[in-house]
Amino acid sequence: MVVKRPQVAVAVLVPVLVMFGIGLWGIDRGGMWRDEAVTFQVARRSLPQIWQLLHSVDAVHGLYYLLMHPVLALHPGEVALRLPSLCAAAATAGLVAALGARLARPRVGLWAGLLYAVTPMAGHFAQEGRSYALVAAGVAASTLLLARAATTDAGGSGDEDQEDAPVGPLARHARVVGWCAYGGVVAVTVLLHEFAVLILLAHAATLALARMPRRVWRDWACAAGAVLLVLLPLALVSSGQAEQVAWLRPPGGGTVERLLRSFTGPTQLVLGPYLLLIALALRHPFTPPARRGELSVPTVALPLLLLPPAALIAVSRHWPLYDDRYVLYALAGAPLLAAAGAERLVLAARRVGLARREADGLMRGGLGGAPDPAPAPGAGAGAGPGPGPDSGPGPGPGPGPGPELGLVRGVRVPYAATLAGVLAITLAFVSQLPVLREDRDPARRPDNLAVVSAAAAQRMSPGDPVLFLPSLGRRSALAYPKGFHGTRDIALAEPAPVSGTLYGRETGPDELRHRLAGLDRVWVVAEPYALKSAWYPSDPTERVKLTVVGEEFVQRAEFVRKGSILRLYVRRAPTM
Repeated sequence: MVVKRPQVAVAVLVPVLVMFGIGLWGIDRGGMWRDEAVTFQVARRSLPQIWQLLHSVDAVHGLYYLLMHPVLALHPGEVALRLPSLCAAAATAGLVAALGARLARPRVGLWAGLLYAVTPMAGHFAQEGRSYALVAAGVAASTLLLARAATTDAGGSGDEDQEDAPVGPLARHARVVGWCAYGGVVAVTVLLHEFAVLILLAHAATLALARMPRRVWRDWACAAGAVLLVLLPLALVSSGQAEQVAWLRPPGGGTVERLLRSFTGPTQLVLGPYLLLIALALRHPFTPPARRGELSVPTVALPLLLLPPAALIAVSRHWPLYDDRYVLYALAGAPLLAAAGAERLVLAARRVGLARREADGLMRGGLGGAPDPAPAPGAGAGAGPGPGPDSGPGPGPGPGPGPELGLVRGVRVPYAATLAGVLAITLAFVSQLPVLREDRDPARRPDNLAVVSAAAAQRMSPGDPVLFLPSLGRRSALAYPKGFHGTRDIALAEPAPVSGTLYGRETGPDELRHRLAGLDRVWVVAEPYALKSAWYPSDPTERVKLTVVGEEFVQRAEFVRKGSILRLYVRRAPTM
């Protein structure tokens, strides 16, 4: 097998640049939403303050906050907040391409990486100041390291009798380094988000489908066990903070369809061909049987695509934990399978073309003409892979890649199939441009705290009292304090950084009643649900806010912004 490194480098670099360009487009959309605001205000605290916070809340994101701390220390802005996610998404596109090139050939990697880059879900989280794009990069990197470590460990031999044969010191060192790198990357990934531990389930399925020898299983189990030991303290701490995911609901009937459209593309023009290519890749995906210990695109991509989402959805039927963002990393399996299906389509077309040329040659020979020369070795329908401009380590028997030449009216066009695939992906990107453009609109997020702060700056005066209902409504003031400059936070007893909380510690109900008693007017910044009659908070301070404002004040003005409501209340006139 001859694999030209420049081809692999191009196959990896092009998706990286495309993903970076798509993610950079509109990255400064003019406002943070609530989850990004948490990252922004927590990561800018001192390290002791972050550590104090993690003991009570958000331990699952602790490593991410620590990584973002030096980033926002350099430049505390929205672009800097999202830049690590953008870089991680670009890296993921390149890693997907590297996987495709390793498991099949460079053009398969190129197609897979580009498909990942133009998927709207990947572009969405490339512009999100949260950990999910970094988790996706970690999973893609660990999957590539698994492929390398398992292949090195298996020794490229399917002989079961030799799987426990002694190895030399260099080979043993390579095995140890490979599995340590794999375990280290998985450990960092699960510390970024603990639900990424489900990737171990997918990797175990990959080893099973590839029929890896016992030695590989033994080394993988050691690495996986070390990862679980690293994760255990975080799991114990975060289990005590389960109220953070109390907002999640059991997955409904449309969950799978929504996730499918997110992974493949929301438009029908893309969804249909995408699913067809995946079906082609999975048509007898493991036949003819690969050699024992040999990896292929389906054995790696199918478990990655299916098992983490399926496991989390199944658990969430009884214990709601599922959200699409938690399984973003499984997206990498879809473009790999689609690219493998496109490769099968190309090879099938090549077989038809070779058969037609052979038939034409026989007919000409029968009419007295000279038959076509025999195809070169490696170009026949059943030959193994051979050297060529786009050759790569393709698994299993079948038509060898050979020199990739397309025949257009008798003119040979180099890389015709590769360019045709890139053109098809470009058309998919163009068809999804409206979706990508709409995603850059701040209104697509649940809220825009910059707009709330701007409304406060226009209408509130220095010294005005402000009441946040409930206390988490304070996030707009924490993310954009300039809009609330000079106002008085009536309920606040201790600021968020000092108190080791996300939104600050509020005063008790009696003290709050005393503070409100001396006011003639008060601004209320409220979440929409908090103003509904059905909402009954468990916290006594929140109940005092509702009771006193409702009984002693009357609404004078209201300004509605997505995700928040600003109301001005004035004290009721005394009744005679």
